[in-house]
Amino acid sequence: MAEQLISAFESSLDKTNVILKEIESAYGWPKAQRNQSYAALRTVLHLLRDRMPVQESAEFAQQLPVLVRGIYFDGWQPENVPIKLNRDDFLYEVRQGFPYDVEGGPQRVVQVVLDTLRRHVTQGEWEDVKATMPKDLGHMIP
Repeated sequence: MAEQLISAFESSLDKTNVILKEIESAYGWPKAQRNQSYAALRTVLHLLRDRMPVQESAEFAQQLPVLVRGIYFDGWQPENVPIKLNRDDFLYEVRQGFPYDVEGGPQRVVQVVLDTLRRHVTQGEWEDVKATMPKDLGHMIP
């Protein structure tokens, strides 16, 4: 049993590192900037989570690696969602949560993270997530 837990943890860690590496690769960041890829992932995940209805948020989370799911749910207050955010509000909140100056600004951060996440969930689930967003924000979702 302990071996299965260790294997599950290692698998989740490996999958999480793949996601972070994909974000870093999109920016050309070295692994030494892992804190930036983590901050980008966490910020966008939290805003996406808080914009979705509870049921859809939980369904989306089930497709994330366990470690990323923990990041996703950290600090979640389901009684306070969904929060109404249009595209400009969403980008403003990304800028507040991601304190690094990067090429393309908050919009590029969102695009890179969403492109990465899309590769790690089913197409059907991704379409469900997209369908919960207002049109102006939905246009940012690949």
